[in-house]
Amino acid sequence: MNPYLLLWLEGPLQSWGHDSRFGRRDTLPFPTKSGVLGIICAALGAGGKQTDLLAKFADLDMQICVYSRRNSKGGPAPREPLLRDFHMVGSGYDDTDPWQSLLIPKTSEGKKAVGGGSKMTFRYYLQDRIFAVLLQVPTEQCDTVTHALRHPVWDLYLGRKNCAPTEYIFQGVYSTLEQAKEAAGKLAQEKKRVLDYMVVQGDGTGETLSLNDVPVQFGIHKRYRDRRVTILNEA
Repeated sequence: MNPYLLLWLEGPLQSWGHDSRFGRRDTLPFPTKSGVLGIICAALGAGGKQTDLLAKFADLDMQICVYSRRNSKGGPAPREPLLRDFHMVGSGYDDTDPWQSLLIPKTSEGKKAVGGGSKMTFRYYLQDRIFAVLLQVPTEQCDTVTHALRHPVWDLYLGRKNCAPTEYIFQGVYSTLEQAKEAAGKLAQEKKRVLDYMVVQGDGTGETLSLNDVPVQFGIHKRYRDRRVTILNEA
């Protein structure tokens, strides 16, 4: 049986893109598998395609416990609304400077994009969220991955580089899913959080979604495949 890592994702902002376009960067209400494996690769300092490493994780389990603040009755309080951040990409650069020119959006023909190369983008963020990710890890990779999470090669962030964690991400390795879930519950209790809902891998009795978030290849030309998840409301 492959062990489980307990990854604690807590921060003022998080963003887990799934079906985003350049001008509109949406976020799912919970972490994607590609985002979580991106954290693992960053900790390892593993750049490029990483097809062999990703293949080892592709079919392993990943479950998510979503925690909220308590309301006056002890249940989960309403979640904070999404934060929308407005950006102008490509503005303010000198197109006569060859290096600055590279930062200006271009058409497929290499010309300036509409509007002189400036483009409006909208980026969405989750606010004040806590997720416990129970990630199954290959037994032969467990020691390497846990060491990397304790001593990451590259900075770890929660979906985007401006989303810094405010708690240690690595919170232990456990022999079974039940042990990892119990440890997550104890940590949530210390932080006065209650379980709102869970996201489990595979088809179940709750709301079932199909996500294209299993990374097959990272790097410049990313590739993904689908997986099914079920949302189990606990409140």
